[in-house]
Amino acid sequence: MRIASVGHVVFALTMIAVGIAGLIQGDFTQIWQPVPNTWPAREALVYLCAVISLGCGAGLLWRRVAALAARVLFFYLLVWMLLIKARFIVLAPLTEGSYQSCGENAVIVAAAWVLYVRFASDWDRRHLRLFSGAAALRAAQVLFGLALIAFGLSHFVYLNMTAPLVPGWLPWHDGWAYFTGCTYLAAGLAVLVGARARLAATLAAWQMGLFTVLVWTPLLLAGTLSSSQGGEFLVSWILTAAAWVLADSYRDGKGGGYDT
Repeated sequence: MRIASVGHVVFALTMIAVGIAGLIQGDFTQIWQPVPNTWPAREALVYLCAVISLGCGAGLLWRRVAALAARVLFFYLLVWMLLIKARFIVLAPLTEGSYQSCGENAVIVAAAWVLYVRFASDWDRRHLRLFSGAAALRAAQVLFGLALIAFGLSHFVYLNMTAPLVPGWLPWHDGWAYFTGCTYLAAGLAVLVGARARLAATLAAWQMGLFTVLVWTPLLLAGTLSSSQGGEFLVSWILTAAAWVLADSYRDGKGGGYDT
């Protein structure tokens, strides 16, 4: 087993779970959606995504194939984001939801990218230096920062959808929605400019984790989680694990020299 950090292990196990869920459901899990029913070879893609998630997640924990697993997972996720998610930005560039949706995938791509840089072999550094060198690590962190800004903006644009998610025992639901939106914006800017980036990434990961625990976990335990909410729970969990990997990328002194 090859362990770079706790976040690495949680992310790898999460990808394994995503793969298993995809195989059981026989459909795309929420992180791959939406894929049009008319998409060519859609059913084959369902199982390809599941196998990639499962195989690469397991490979990330196996020393001999960690570099290969990270490489395959990163490039597959990157291509998927560009072909499936980014097209919504092209089709609806003035709709914030397009950036929110793409941002979710961007966080997962960034986490896979960090692990790819971490486990890159000599072959990767010779032939794919653009994606595996020190500058690539910084690029992954920037991608994460941009995603955080998209998350922050969505709290304001979709306040009517965000505020109701605040637990009922907390007062001032609109206030909490505005506050968490501001924290995402602040964290994203900090990561982008490199000012207290490690702290910002860590707090963003904690915020995602608290959202998962406070919003979706009670519904899961009560057995009242709908299928759509189940998909949101899965996304929230994956984002937490991915953000953890990004926060860890600053802790070993390999943050590209941008942390202060």
